[in-house]
Amino acid sequence: MGFRFHKMLLQVTWVGVLLSVTTSASAVLSYPSALPNCQNSCGGVEIPYPFGMNQGCYLDESFSITCDNSTSKPMYGNVIVKNISIEEHNIEILAYTAKDCYPIYNLPFKNYVALNNSNYPTGPTLWSRYFTISDTQNVFMAVGCDTYAYLNGFKNNHSFSLGCTSVCVDASNVVNGSCSGIGCCQTEIPEGMKNISLEAHSFNDHSKVLNFNPCSYSFIVQKDKFNFSVDSLQNLPEKMPMVLDWAVGNETWAAGNETCAVNTKNYPCGGNSTCKGSKNGGYFCLCMDGYRGNPYLKDGCQDIDECKEGNNNCTSKNTNCVNDPGSYYCVCSVGYHFDDGGACVHPSSNLAIKLTIGIGICIIAMLVCSSSLYLIVNQRKLMRIKQRFFQQNEELEKATNNYDENLIIGRGGFGTVYKGFLPDDRIVAIKKSKIVDESQIEQFINELVVLSQINHTNVVKLLGCSLETQVPLLVYEFVPNGTLFEYIHHESKVSIVPWETRLRIATESAEALSYLHSSASPPIIHRDVKSSNILLDGKHIAKVSDFGASRLVPLDQTQAIATMVQGTFGYLDPEYLHTSQLTEKSDVYSFGVVLMELLTGKKAISFDRPEEERSLALYFLSSLKENRLFEVLEKNIANEENAEQLKEVSNLAMRCLRLKGEDRPNMKEVAMEL
Repeated sequence: MGFRFHKMLLQVTWVGVLLSVTTSASAVLSYPSALPNCQNSCGGVEIPYPFGMNQGCYLDESFSITCDNSTSKPMYGNVIVKNISIEEHNIEILAYTAKDCYPIYNLPFKNYVALNNSNYPTGPTLWSRYFTISDTQNVFMAVGCDTYAYLNGFKNNHSFSLGCTSVCVDASNVVNGSCSGIGCCQTEIPEGMKNISLEAHSFNDHSKVLNFNPCSYSFIVQKDKFNFSVDSLQNLPEKMPMVLDWAVGNETWAAGNETCAVNTKNYPCGGNSTCKGSKNGGYFCLCMDGYRGNPYLKDGCQDIDECKEGNNNCTSKNTNCVNDPGSYYCVCSVGYHFDDGGACVHPSSNLAIKLTIGIGICIIAMLVCSSSLYLIVNQRKLMRIKQRFFQQNEELEKATNNYDENLIIGRGGFGTVYKGFLPDDRIVAIKKSKIVDESQIEQFINELVVLSQINHTNVVKLLGCSLETQVPLLVYEFVPNGTLFEYIHHESKVSIVPWETRLRIATESAEALSYLHSSASPPIIHRDVKSSNILLDGKHIAKVSDFGASRLVPLDQTQAIATMVQGTFGYLDPEYLHTSQLTEKSDVYSFGVVLMELLTGKKAISFDRPEEERSLALYFLSSLKENRLFEVLEKNIANEENAEQLKEVSNLAMRCLRLKGEDRPNMKEVAMEL
């Protein structure tokens, strides 16, 4: 069902008698797009199969289009379709924006304009099996002067969020055409994102900007299709153009699989076509080279007449083009034949010319051979040098059984961690970058620099590195009991984690962060404190890890560090998110969220919970204010002996989450109090 928005040239000598057929093959001027007896357009928009508008005219319900009789506009679910591309495998739609308004001008206080025009609590949503938000053609934007907004979604069945903030105190601060955080902000969309929802919020309920900006907006929009201006603060369109990528087939096996035709019973690709795995799951049908049309129809891919269209190489003198199914070939006119260079020449060729050409070829061949010999000798020298430097990398390959997937113990945004066995029987963790670009190499080098300056019991130890290959490697001590996130959130483990163990893990983690802030030289801000970055060794002793995003603080630095916002939603300091000014108090905020996880057993962000409980930080703080602490604590951890202790740690977590960094305790104070 459809998604629903809820708010050789072949060298031959041609016989003269047959020459007359060289232009007889006619090109197909038009190609069928829909199934026979099916409507193929609505309101001037072509509706190609596998899409269709009537029963039996589409591949399945997910590709069903409705032609609105009142407006003559094609609708997919409840949104207008602007274009469907078979070649690019995308669909252009008009999608709704999320909106949050002050109670004025008859607008409700929390007016999330849902994509089905109903008041859906989380704002506009898009759910579909086959459709993915195009990361190359769209961008996520928010508009407003007192605004923060989120885009929530799923990728590979894992939920995540991204967002941005937009602030200004007066309309005069706004620059038309600029979307850099003053009145308008934007961020790129990750690859493979689907099943999304939009949220728009206000820091101060619009009260300070009411006279010129009563609403916050968030939306996904096709790149270059929205030009921000001052007028956008009050008159933003309800719908924005968006591009979705689509594919067909079973997404569990087809991604990247070139043998999809063999693996499915209901293979939808027609004749003269092939299939190709989609990066987002499922697969595409594509016409073979030399054919054009709709590859999803039985005879949809039809031969291209390259001769008639002029798309051929038969352009030399006395050369003619002959169309062939899926291809073409060239023939010489009567009385001519192809020479060794592929040109049509008359038989009366001069022997002297041939000799001259032959001698020239010999001279060139000698020069090429000499150059090749020189290159081979130098290449062998280089190989010998490289072999000496690559011995360490080969050792790490052996340690991981050539990076066997069965030895993977963790995955991060920039690398995969393998369990490795060294020749001296030591077990190590080896972090290997996924795909190397400059930003990822920076992350690895940054982690190397930071860890080389740390020596603390509760910080994971760096044992070595290998930067000699294109894929950098870092070698750490092996920490066997996984992450704190797994320990407290895994269903089979929750009931066996007593409060005393949770408190000890919190204390050890706080001491590690206190060391980074106060004892390391120069001081270090972790920048991504979360339960999945705290490892547990064989005795469940905490080890803070993953320093790829960390920042070294110069000893003479007294002000906050201006930097691009980086971290994990749910743990991210709102002051840092709002100002892009990084301080050690940003780590304090994130640690406060970890404390709440230890107290409640709940994840920092979860879209499976009711809207008011999705953010653990907001839910926990509101429960404290309403004196409902023991209702939200993890079952079975509270008793008469530790009740007062639980209250004190909860109050400490609340202080860590104060909105202003200057009002939060530092990590040394947190560690001492714990």
